[in-house]
Amino acid sequence: MRFAILGPLRMTGVGAPTVPKAPKQRQLLALLLLNANQVVPVGVCIKELWDDQPPDSALSTLQTYVLHLRRVLCGVPEIGTMRAAKQVLATAERGYRFSVPDGSLDLHLFDEGVRKARDALADGDDARGSALLARALDMWEGRALTGVQAGPVLRAHAAMLEEYRLSVQETRIEADLRLARHHELIGELSALATRHPTNENVRAQLMLALYRSGRQAHAVEAYQRLRRTLSADLGLDPSPRMRRFLQAMLENHPSLNSPAAAGAGAAGDRSA
Repeated sequence: MRFAILGPLRMTGVGAPTVPKAPKQRQLLALLLLNANQVVPVGVCIKELWDDQPPDSALSTLQTYVLHLRRVLCGVPEIGTMRAAKQVLATAERGYRFSVPDGSLDLHLFDEGVRKARDALADGDDARGSALLARALDMWEGRALTGVQAGPVLRAHAAMLEEYRLSVQETRIEADLRLARHHELIGELSALATRHPTNENVRAQLMLALYRSGRQAHAVEAYQRLRRTLSADLGLDPSPRMRRFLQAMLENHPSLNSPAAAGAGAAGDRSA
């Protein structure tokens, strides 16, 4: 049995993918999978499903949704019976726990891949670290919980997952910059900078990739776009770190030139 939340919500067994069709049941399933193997208190479930306006029947309705989810699980060949479904989706400690085996939830696999990659990077193996991060990022099939109606709890979870994903992507790009892959990164970084126009770290990585590709004027223009966006949207100026980075580019500072040189570490620090 496989479960997916990094994109469309899915439960995949021996047969075709199976998920509830009713929006509230999908919403509850997503909440339980995001907290797989942990108890989700009843109050959190009610908050997610109805926010601050739960009906008088909220508790009994929640219990009905749980029953329907267990019936869906019964239709999965690997589970098959209500008794087994109650073990997967258990009532425990004034809440519910959805148990998933090791290696069956894409979020857990993503976490494990990122952990192994960070270990490789800590050992100085940028090539292996980059490859492991790329493999982990390939598990994503769009925004987390695509197609799921989200209440306040899921919205907060989804936002944190997107930040997590971006952080991992930035870490992989940083490793690729140290591997002198700046030419290949420009397209990806341009798209990221468009999606995250006020993110200084992404913009610094784009500027560095452009600079190392011999496109200093484009790197300066990337900085100017950041400055204009920050001013127009937030009434802010680029940070001192970004201004120092721009000045280093204008001065053709040697530390920015070769990722294979000892000074490349300093360049990476500037864009981190």
